[in-house]
Amino acid sequence: MAEDTAGGHDSRAETLAHIHRVRDHIGTFLSVMLARAAAHDASKLAEPEKSAFDQLLPRLRGIRYGSAEFRAAEAEMAEPIARHHAANSHHPEHYGNRGIAGMDLFDLVEMVCDWMAAAERHPEDGVRLDINVAQYAIAPQLAAIIANTLARWPKG
Repeated sequence: MAEDTAGGHDSRAETLAHIHRVRDHIGTFLSVMLARAAAHDASKLAEPEKSAFDQLLPRLRGIRYGSAEFRAAEAEMAEPIARHHAANSHHPEHYGNRGIAGMDLFDLVEMVCDWMAAAERHPEDGVRLDINVAQYAIAPQLAAIIANTLARWPKG
């Protein structure tokens, strides 16, 4: 046991070891997220998804997220969208009835980043967390964490 000059325990070595382990764990998390970023939505670039999204994306241009018109366009493309959700775990639908509760933190972070990128199509609205909370039955505590993250997200 290390002792300081006053004769008590010197926690420096243990604290530094802990700090390094936390850094290692964060590094692992970042590695997983970088791999997910590289693969994000790649299924949209191959059939059978590509041709469906070639049709859907132009139809969604200029339509507000969550509107009746948006939902109608999505409903018409329900089958390819369901295929996309099945292939990509950052969508709550990937987990069937479990939805958000089936996700892990990797899925959740990618989902929020996906929402942010999609919201750039309508910057005046931003991420419509209110719609997503209702659609995915997001618990209030998680909704608050997502809202806090969006509020603290670096601007620029």
